[in-house]
Amino acid sequence: MSLYLSRIRLSRSPSAQALSGLLMPTEAGPRRSAHHGLLWAAFADGPNRRRDFLWREERDGTFLTLSERPPLAMDLFEPHEVKEFAPVLAPGQMLDFVLRANATRTKRDGKRRVDVVMDALHAIPQGARAAARMGVAGREGAAWLARQGEAAGFKVVRAAAGDYSTVALSDHRGPRKGQPQFGILDLEGRIEVTDPDAFLARLARGFGRAKAFGCGLMLIRRAQ
Repeated sequence: MSLYLSRIRLSRSPSAQALSGLLMPTEAGPRRSAHHGLLWAAFADGPNRRRDFLWREERDGTFLTLSERPPLAMDLFEPHEVKEFAPVLAPGQMLDFVLRANATRTKRDGKRRVDVVMDALHAIPQGARAAARMGVAGREGAAWLARQGEAAGFKVVRAAAGDYSTVALSDHRGPRKGQPQFGILDLEGRIEVTDPDAFLARLARGFGRAKAFGCGLMLIRRAQ
């Protein structure tokens, strides 16, 4: 399976910039919903196309994608920077990584899926949660990633949380209660490859949930 790593930038043309208020909302939830549609524009070549790409926002108007097909050229974007993604890996190799993920697990009753950080924070008194937030995010995020690695061909050497936030996808301005929400966890650190084929296959599929909204893409580089 061929994979492509691409940098996609919103066009600087006046017509594209005139849409920036719609394509780049300032609020986190509407922004991710808008970017979901924006990135689909670069890959949806037919009405029955299923999503076969991962993405993450790097900065305003710039995105990285990992896909099975190169993105489509169109006036809405600057010319894409596309390169084939085919790393040659070996067991025992060390890789530095960054990952933006919606990290979840299934409760023991098997009936509910919960965000691992939110679930752990609920056990802490409400007044103490803000102070404990990043410590919990780091601990639960590292444990979650270690569980992912058991089936995905890697071991976690170290992992730290750079940020954790929750996003409500609804774009209405009413009360947040009842709006669909998910947690976004930024992890970075080092992993050891144990099964290169399993790891690359999982890398292409992404990690965690909410992949349509900019989560799941792990970026890797050889450890120095």
